[in-house]
Amino acid sequence: MSHYEDKERPGRIMTKKVMCGSVPVGGGSPVSIQSMTNTDTRDVRASAEQARSLADAGCDIVRIAVPDMEAARAFGRIKAALPDIPLVADIHFDHRLALEAINQGADKIRINPGNIGRIEDLEKIAKAAAGRGIPIRVGVNSGSLQKDILKKNGGVTAEGLAESAMRSIKLLENMGFEDLVVSVKASDAAMNFRACMILSQKTEHPMHIGVTEAGTPEAGKIKSAVGLGALLLSGVGDTVRVSLTGDPLEEVIAAKKILSAAGLRKEPIDLISCPTCGRTHTDLAAAVSRIEKSLAAVGEKRSSMGLPGLTVAVMGCEVNGPGEAREADIGAAFGKGRCILFSKGRIIKTINDRDITEEIVRMAENYENIQNDTYDKA
Repeated sequence: MSHYEDKERPGRIMTKKVMCGSVPVGGGSPVSIQSMTNTDTRDVRASAEQARSLADAGCDIVRIAVPDMEAARAFGRIKAALPDIPLVADIHFDHRLALEAINQGADKIRINPGNIGRIEDLEKIAKAAAGRGIPIRVGVNSGSLQKDILKKNGGVTAEGLAESAMRSIKLLENMGFEDLVVSVKASDAAMNFRACMILSQKTEHPMHIGVTEAGTPEAGKIKSAVGLGALLLSGVGDTVRVSLTGDPLEEVIAAKKILSAAGLRKEPIDLISCPTCGRTHTDLAAAVSRIEKSLAAVGEKRSSMGLPGLTVAVMGCEVNGPGEAREADIGAAFGKGRCILFSKGRIIKTINDRDITEEIVRMAENYENIQNDTYDKA
């Protein structure tokens, strides 16, 4: 399988593009963020409210479990309440649930062909999805591999995960269905990485990536950052989910931070700060916390106005501060009771360190004036 790179992001593998509602997946589109509601799908109000809160937090695509026919019908009412949010129906075992979810307006269907059953049932899903012009995500997890693949490989392996996914892809392609998204996931980050890398060389369909069942928010964020970060920096991944036990809003926030760290998404305010050392003469942790909270509203305002994000650096000493954070849009380097403020390595002024939060907020609010030399330094 030959690939070509995304010219806008050298090193990123270019895939085909499909549409999930209004959100493009693959084809060089921005990497989208997904999460999944954990409400009872049959509770339409609670599910719609949670899906809306996820979207408001930055989730591009929301997945909803469809465990039975009542849930499949409720899916339609949720979709009617959220016409602007791409909703994915998560289906296992019963092809009739997929058919009903498609009929109810799903923007994408997630299935594991290995547990759907008969080929004829898979064909019905493919035909219905094609008729509505929506994609299917083929999802393979380490807990759902076919018995013959497990036997051949002596258990769950990266090679087996990729083989299972390719088997499902070929089934659907042979049915004439091409609007596919594919995913292989394991809870072992290293195995997950290898499986995705193998698969990325065998198909040009867009890839959904994530470390499945990553765990609690604290441990799961670290595991997901390692697993997703490695893939994204290798050029693999068109849409992502961070899988955490608990509030799905945590998944969205973590995914945004991972994409930002990988250079694939610019946060309204990217705050960087040093770990401190013996040269530090201030409580930097407390100062950074105050600055972060105070800059949140500035970031939201700049984002709503369509202004570019800002990198703000807060460093613990004036020896290395301006040098280490030279390219920051706005920076501060603490000294003994004083603080140097700079922008793009250029010193703006020196202030009393007690005034740091107020001054950095003012610089952020007037950043464009700093650049055109009309900023009031008084």
